Amino acid sequence: MAQTTGAADPEVDTVHLRPFTPADLEAAHALSMEVQWPHRPEDWRFVAALGAGVVAECRGQLVGTAHCWKWPDRRATLGMVIVAPPMQGRRIGAQMMRALLDDLAQFDVSLHATAEGRALYERLGFVALGEVRQHQGTARPAPLAAMTPGLRLRPLGRADVDRLVALDAAASGMARGEAVRALIADAQGIVLDRDGEPVGFSLLRRFGRGYAIGPVVAPDASGARALIAHWTSQCAGRFLRIDVEAGSGLGDWLEDQGLNRAGSVEMMTRGTPPRRGPASGLYALINQALG
Repeated sequence: MAQTTGAADPEVDTVHLRPFTPADLEAAHALSMEVQWPHRPEDWRFVAALGAGVVAECRGQLVGTAHCWKWPDRRATLGMVIVAPPMQGRRIGAQMMRALLDDLAQFDVSLHATAEGRALYERLGFVALGEVRQHQGTARPAPLAAMTPGLRLRPLGRADVDRLVALDAAASGMARGEAVRALIADAQGIVLDRDGEPVGFSLLRRFGRGYAIGPVVAPDASGARALIAHWTSQCAGRFLRIDVEAGSGLGDWLEDQGLNRAGSVEMMTRGTPPRRGPASGLYALINQALG
């Protein structure tokens, strides 16, 4: 995968790409801190272990990263695309993206783009589909959320895992069972249950400055609010983050729980888009990298 850019700028001519390795985690974390991303080293290890990536090096220093995650249904996601601020504007991001996309010709590929990155992704054939909104802040205890009659919340059990993997696949449009199983092993979970059968769930994990909720899968908005309210109450007084579909209808309610809107990204796809979102049961992402 190693290659040298062909641009005329002599500084860019010193940049080459190679595969990401575990030995790059420390430098990648430092790079994400440089662009003020909240990821801890543990957050980097989690996402890197599930996929593959490339790094850009300049004169022996890591100046860029990009990762991809392949799922068995010929779908993939891209993320963790970072270029060191002094090197931005020199097409390094495009070089890394093309290196990853060369290996994904047979895949339908999704990503979440910042406003700054959208033009690059459009040039690479991605089409914008909808908005994802980041909410975060110091959580407040939530009042008991009303749910559809017949539903109840209960702790996640080991016997639930296969069913939750299936629920996530139907809601996200991607067979990303490996990621969901790894997340369940590392997170706390709550299940939305109907007559002993899981119909939704949400997970809480350590992330960045505090904790993150995601994914949230539910049959309706009231179920999603109940799943989220469980964690906002448990995490009251702590920093909490959640990334929700713009069409979820949860924005104002999340602000009432102390989770103010902190930004947004655009979901973009090259190829056939996955069928996902509140209509399919997905109310909140795992994160912006994995979807």
